[in-house]
Amino acid sequence: MPDPRPETDDEPDMEAREETPDALEGARTSAENEPRSRRAGASLAPGLYVTATPIGNASDITLRALDVLRAADLVLCEDTRVTAKLFAIYGIEAKMLPYHDHNAAEMRPRVLDRLAGGARVALVSDAGTPLISDPGFKLVREAVAAGHNVTTLPGASSVMAALTLAGLPTDRFFFAGFLSAKQEARRRELADLASVPATLVFLESANRLAASLADMAANLGVRDAAVARELTKRFEEVRRGTLAELGAHYGEAGAPKGEIVIVVGPPAPRAALCQHEIDAMLENALGRSSLKDAVAEVVSMTGLPRKEIYARALTLSEGGE
Repeated sequence: MPDPRPETDDEPDMEAREETPDALEGARTSAENEPRSRRAGASLAPGLYVTATPIGNASDITLRALDVLRAADLVLCEDTRVTAKLFAIYGIEAKMLPYHDHNAAEMRPRVLDRLAGGARVALVSDAGTPLISDPGFKLVREAVAAGHNVTTLPGASSVMAALTLAGLPTDRFFFAGFLSAKQEARRRELADLASVPATLVFLESANRLAASLADMAANLGVRDAAVARELTKRFEEVRRGTLAELGAHYGEAGAPKGEIVIVVGPPAPRAALCQHEIDAMLENALGRSSLKDAVAEVVSMTGLPRKEIYARALTLSEGGE
């Protein structure tokens, strides 16, 4: 899907903890001291390796990821310039080719041909775990369909990092990615999510943050939330409050720098409604609007399944009991 992040002023980068040069030097030293057998990665089997990379701090890469990236015949990168910064830190000299939304259709057949020839191919994004709001799922799907070995090397993820820092329920969560840039479409998307009984996780660009938070407050109601930015970097910040409070803050303070994750708590539990109360809501709504709009209104008010409310609305509109 098109990546809305270029709207931000910040180039996605591997910041690598600029404020702590010792951490970088330690990472280089650690890489130099690894056993030759580990660095060579001679036993790496052919296949596609979906490889997570750090979201900011270069030390947040796994030993297994380093093994694969050193041994890979080809590394597919969202932006080779960004990945080259990580490779420079760890002395990796693998061949890189760009793989992103604009060239994926052209590149996929070439990559599949390489896999068919027994190549070891790693897929990385600019930062974090590939396929999470980044290109790659079609390549994985077609590689699996062709019978190639596909495996994942888990690691850093801004979504999971923000969720664990937010201080909100984590037993059930829904990742909604980027909302629409247009307000009308964004509000429709939020209305669809209002009744989801889970913590919601969004990605957002800095210049739309205040507007999105305001729309969330209007469409999701009073909920606790957190805005996490620059995770694992020097200026890491997590600001917590209600959606309305956070929207007011960023509306006054202006757009912050860095990549942003918004975590929104689940809706408050609703008191159980009897059928008579639901019918009263439906009859009131049907008297003012179309069946479709009436159903949407009652679903939003009650959090009950749309299928259930729609069936009852049909019965009432036809004059049934």
